[in-house]
Amino acid sequence: MKRYLLIFIVFVLCLSSTLAQELRCNISISAQKIQGANRTMFETMQSDLYEFLNNRKWTDHQYSMDERIECNFFINLDQQISSDEFKGSIQVQLRRPVFNSSYETVLLNILDNDFHAKYVEYQTLEFNETSNKDNLTNILAFYAYIVLGMDYDSFIPEGGTEFFQKAQTIVNNSQNAREKGWKAYESERNRYWLVENILNKSYAGFRSCTYQYHRQGLDLMADKAPEGRGVIAESLKSIQKVFRTRPSLYILQVFFDAKSDELVNIFSKSFPDERNRVVVILNECDPSNGSKYEKILKSEGF
Repeated sequence: MKRYLLIFIVFVLCLSSTLAQELRCNISISAQKIQGANRTMFETMQSDLYEFLNNRKWTDHQYSMDERIECNFFINLDQQISSDEFKGSIQVQLRRPVFNSSYETVLLNILDNDFHAKYVEYQTLEFNETSNKDNLTNILAFYAYIVLGMDYDSFIPEGGTEFFQKAQTIVNNSQNAREKGWKAYESERNRYWLVENILNKSYAGFRSCTYQYHRQGLDLMADKAPEGRGVIAESLKSIQKVFRTRPSLYILQVFFDAKSDELVNIFSKSFPDERNRVVVILNECDPSNGSKYEKILKSEGF
């Protein structure tokens, strides 16, 4: 009997060592603008936020260590309101491996200037999905769900819906929060509008582009580069359709903040007619990066 118990314990330990939480999130906190602050507190904060994001189970799905989603959270604190209250910004970056290659594509690169939170050193971080008890953990959880949703959408058509809905629940629960970033009237580019745009069926082209661009396009390019590029070019028509519906959408900025450099690299190696068609779409939908897209036309291609 003892022998079987020992085998069972070993099996459980081996199983637990092969399974992991969903995120492999790197956390960086900078507080250089805050004079006279306790620097060790920011080190503790960074450690606590790391533990919160990486050790929490965000889904019901099973992950192995090498399946964890790579992301970065950069927090820049530039104001200390009180001994335990801070303001600043948070930048969230998400990368996704491309099939059959060593290349990683940027799925998300977003800067949120409404970071406002309290942090008490050595106090346990608490997150409640049904209330806005703690703005710090609400912000972290919101972006954790956005990261999960974007990653899942890139593998399965609208595969991230359940996570975007969880992010929207956090927004809904935060409508009475005194901190900015959660309400529609405060800005057209904040957490409210990010998840609203993503889940709004009128702008479904954004999510269909995410899947087509990555799973059907980039993941094909290692073996069939021209075919993969063609799919990516086709996926941009979905973004164009969204743009023509509402040019000022936040998710359009989010898309091009993540993809503009990559698009230049992809289509600089394309055929002349494809380059011309793509640049027309990019200049229409993302005119602020027009000079960047000119590099596509000036490239030698094939």
